[in-house]
Amino acid sequence: MKYVDEFRDGELAKNIACNIEREADVNKSYRLMEFCGGHTHAISRYGLVDLLPANVRMIHGPGCPVCVLPIGRVDQAIKLAREYGVILCTYADTMRVPASDNLSLMRAKANGADIRMIYSTQDALKVARENPSREVVFLAIGFETTTPPTAVAVKQAATEGIKNFSILCDHVLTPAAMHAILAVEGGVSLDGFVGPAHVSTVIGSKPYEPFADDYGKPVVIAGFEPLDVMQAILMLVRQVNDGRAEVENEFTRAVSREGNLKAQALVDEVFELRDRFEWRGLGSVPQSALKLRPEFAALDAELKFKIDYVAVADNKACECAAILRGQKRPQECKIFGTVCTPENPVGSCMVSSEGACAAHYSYGRFRENA
Repeated sequence: MKYVDEFRDGELAKNIACNIEREADVNKSYRLMEFCGGHTHAISRYGLVDLLPANVRMIHGPGCPVCVLPIGRVDQAIKLAREYGVILCTYADTMRVPASDNLSLMRAKANGADIRMIYSTQDALKVARENPSREVVFLAIGFETTTPPTAVAVKQAATEGIKNFSILCDHVLTPAAMHAILAVEGGVSLDGFVGPAHVSTVIGSKPYEPFADDYGKPVVIAGFEPLDVMQAILMLVRQVNDGRAEVENEFTRAVSREGNLKAQALVDEVFELRDRFEWRGLGSVPQSALKLRPEFAALDAELKFKIDYVAVADNKACECAAILRGQKRPQECKIFGTVCTPENPVGSCMVSSEGACAAHYSYGRFRENA
């Protein structure tokens, strides 16, 4: 692939839409969850829902890494910066996630905490090298896509003997969250998944096979461009019509069955599974997140600063939890677009561009639906 233009061709999109409308059985409903926040963003940006027949419904899943970060984890980071005086390094999206006491990392920074936005794990290491007399903590969040760079930074810090660097590890796992979605009591009924793109370049398509084999839910891995998503939807419609449940790969230009074995080996060398981890919207999910292995304990901020995790309830007016579970749409939240906006987010789903609420608000889809 030389350009992305070929995957944004409007005429081709209309052709795929016509095929979906022709092949979707009017006597059936197709409830398909796009798990990745990047797909949610693309669907809203390009208005893909408007191209689908009424009986093909896209449901947003918990695939935005900022959105699923619970309040208690943000509180930990703020506490490290305010009470322990560390330099806290984090990606920009996490800066505005609402925390306890009407705080966020951005507001804590405005109040004097040394919190710095960075673009990569290497930036965090650079800060540690340049400030040898200060403790530097990197708030490590994200799914399998961002975990290998964190592993690289941990190994570099250990090799170089950088004693003032550590990570607050909040890396989470996609398949575990998909299992949790299907296991939610009274949860949303699904006919299939649009599998994530970037995550799948790392883990491959193999980890999704249990969803087809054990749950009978087809999975089609898709790229981020509008034609990728439309083609994946068509492939899912065909599987549902045929009564099949298979893992198919639309994103063959980047994803293989085995994935990136080198990246997987690096992650396995540095990290191990947590027994449990709390997700916003999903609650405490077993073996759904990572922590540093004992040999890297000196680089684990939770152990280094003896900072415990304390669960905190979400704002009662916010429907983020239900939206992340696919049980509600953003516009069904009473404060969506009024009290809660990207400029003044009450819930995490309105913070990141990958969040369902932010995507709907930014591209005005809720206005068109109304």
